[in-house]
Amino acid sequence: MNQFQHPAIGIVGLWHLGCTIAVCWADKGFLVKGVDADEAIINNLRQGQPPLFEPGLSESIQKNLAAGSLSFSTSLEDIKGCQFVFVAYDTPVKEDDESDIRIIQETVIGMAPFLESETIVIISAQLPLGTARALRVLLKKIEPSLELVYSPENLRLGQALRCYSQPGHIVIGSDDLRAADKVEKLFSPMNAKCLKMNLPSAEMAKHAINTFLATSITLANQWADLCEASGASYFDVASAIKHDHRIGEKAYVAQGIGFSGGTLGRDLKVLDRYNREYSENLGPLFGQVWDYNATRFEVVKRKCEKVLGGIQGKIITLLGMTYKPGTSTLRRSLPLDVAEDLINNGSIIRAYDPKADWDSVSLPSGLQVCRSSLEAAKGSEILILLTDWPEFLELDFSGLMQNMKQANFFDTKNMLKNQYSKLEAMGFEIFTIGES
Repeated sequence: MNQFQHPAIGIVGLWHLGCTIAVCWADKGFLVKGVDADEAIINNLRQGQPPLFEPGLSESIQKNLAAGSLSFSTSLEDIKGCQFVFVAYDTPVKEDDESDIRIIQETVIGMAPFLESETIVIISAQLPLGTARALRVLLKKIEPSLELVYSPENLRLGQALRCYSQPGHIVIGSDDLRAADKVEKLFSPMNAKCLKMNLPSAEMAKHAINTFLATSITLANQWADLCEASGASYFDVASAIKHDHRIGEKAYVAQGIGFSGGTLGRDLKVLDRYNREYSENLGPLFGQVWDYNATRFEVVKRKCEKVLGGIQGKIITLLGMTYKPGTSTLRRSLPLDVAEDLINNGSIIRAYDPKADWDSVSLPSGLQVCRSSLEAAKGSEILILLTDWPEFLELDFSGLMQNMKQANFFDTKNMLKNQYSKLEAMGFEIFTIGES
């Protein structure tokens, strides 16, 4: 037992998920050893800087580094002495949303020689259905006393620390009851309901939750488009849906340009592939939802063409380019797909985002990155809000109007609904998804 009076915990993989897990366990009084092969990531973490923005994350890293409860290394050998080791890579997703689990496999094999007997490896990186048992077999071939548990993450960018520390429920997938009990005891500081099940059930539970959310979003977008075509107001329809006790106020029924980031798409792809290869096409819905969402972002181009009478040569301003508020990441961001689609159809695109890490991805050719919303609005014929950053509630619409060629505002998130009357009084034409 170390000076922290808790088992030492290893975390392998230190992007968003791994950093969140590391600081949350350190905050609970555990000695945490973080490992990642990327020297640049480790060097930055030792200075208290995570690889991407997450509210409170940098501060928590710095606090635990100073307390000695958290350390970072590039060597897997440094996980020696840990009774629990989390594999916490953000599972890579290919452009077509297929999972790439090579780094997970390589990590499990690479760490095994450094694990003490009866160590439990907890996979928090998301696994495709049928993977966990194969990884467990690999691990036990190297050392039979080792055990593998699958406990999939349930984080949301911008709220990750709270989500991990106060999860509500925790899925513990294990084919060994003793290992499941040990992991349940480990998670006891989280004061959450632990749902113990076998490995494929844990994999399927994660897929089921995410594909349910993906399908809800797709339904919402199709309902909204039909409302817009028929003269109905989807805002009223959504309110009725959320008031039905069988659905609820937290239902994923907000209309928009689709889901992005790879997480939901990845689960759809997993179940679509499993359906086609192993179940004789008994579950075709998952592939259909993915196909629909793959082109949903084109709703922005269609709206612009209708409002402006064509978009060739038109200056269009995009506000919010990260795939959701509360993060700096642009990986797999739908707003970038929107920008590229508009550019490919002849538009001039100027974009502003308050937190985006513009250097983290390859940007669409011709995208003009601006330092402020006012700069982005110069000469613009339509202003489009794509990511609902809280900062946008305080936009200087008077200044924006002065800079714009035409005062058109397309709110894809319905974020400023309470300000629409004021904006219309100023002279703005307001456009949304879900109302004609």
